[in-house]
Amino acid sequence: MYTPPHVDLLELVTGATSQDQEPGASIIVLHGLGADGSDFLPVAQAMDLSPVGPVRYVFPSAPVRPVTINGGYAMRAWYDIYPPADEPGGVRQEDELGLRESQSIVERLIERERQRGVPAERIVLMGFSQGCAMTLLAGLRSPHRLAGLVALSGYLPLAPTTATEATPVSREIPVLMIHGLRDEVVVPARGEAARDVLTDLGHRVQWATFGMGHELCMEEVTLIRNWLLQRLQSPRT
Repeated sequence: MYTPPHVDLLELVTGATSQDQEPGASIIVLHGLGADGSDFLPVAQAMDLSPVGPVRYVFPSAPVRPVTINGGYAMRAWYDIYPPADEPGGVRQEDELGLRESQSIVERLIERERQRGVPAERIVLMGFSQGCAMTLLAGLRSPHRLAGLVALSGYLPLAPTTATEATPVSREIPVLMIHGLRDEVVVPARGEAARDVLTDLGHRVQWATFGMGHELCMEEVTLIRNWLLQRLQSPRT
């Protein structure tokens, strides 16, 4: 049986009133290219989710691999990234093998939280840039009705296969997508295209933009917090 590669993990539990109080919800946070699991630790610490009780954040670090678009330099990456197509409007090559490998990692992390006693409907996937791509790739193909997907400053990978591979239950998973209007790394049009594909397939998407680049802003963090509170208080709405 295929075993996904080992990944380093950081964890943070917030909202617990005693050391023996078990988290009732989990948020798996997937970082962007070249970062690691610690990248979103300050964001988690800044969000007060105490109204929903103890929450476990899981911060995996992507494997180290050569990245073609960065001259083959080895860095933490969920998959390889190739240069844009030479012809205008051409199809950009995707690293399907790397994407599928990291999809298995995310699926394993979801199952790990379920085995620790957190029901699927109280597990959130959240990711930025490459992590956003992995959130959409794994979340839309999940056999479980997760609490939600938070897709930040990213795009939809393997888009042509989404319609045939998305599970029926995934259409019940709410999706929050946020993009920077001045993003020059993942231009807003790529996020908008992902939004449109999901909407056309019947997914419930909340879309928001902010006047920022390829980054986060405090207004965005506030929106994410409020959305998470709603999802984790009423996971089936």
